[in-house]
Amino acid sequence: MKRHEVGLFNFILRSVRDRATAEELLQDTWIRVLSGLKDFQRASKFSTWVYTVARNLCIDQARKAVLRRHPSLDQSSRGSTDDGPTLGEVLPDRGPRADRNAISKELQSKLVQAIQELPEDQREVFMLREYGSLAFKEIADIVGAPENTVKSRMRYALERLQSALAEYEEYAKALG
Repeated sequence: MKRHEVGLFNFILRSVRDRATAEELLQDTWIRVLSGLKDFQRASKFSTWVYTVARNLCIDQARKAVLRRHPSLDQSSRGSTDDGPTLGEVLPDRGPRADRNAISKELQSKLVQAIQELPEDQREVFMLREYGSLAFKEIADIVGAPENTVKSRMRYALERLQSALAEYEEYAKALG
């Protein structure tokens, strides 16, 4: 569990975009894995099976979220519906200089938006590869597509992200 926990959590977090939900889904994943261990077919790698379980739970969560009509926890920290800062924005920042921090936040926001705008099949492959650190073969097994199709989806995802983030290229070069 320790070997896969960080990558699995990052994959789930990127899928649901909420830390508390990701923690809950990670626990649910391990519960399902442990309860289904006797049925595990060793025809595939353990990590492939675990990520498949997590992926299915994320899909279920997304379907449930569509049906919910309650307000987001990211609303104003004042508990009202006005445009005030969220709790996360109110906490003091102990990070780097303000200008660098502002650009970094802007870039992070743009990256998250660009990832979310990817077609579902490309986003899924990108997240499994980048946040789950899985091999293309494992991803192919998880999503049920040929390995070459998975590689193509990754290439298209990277091209879209590069295009969406082109304005930050010089900034990235300056940092590196």
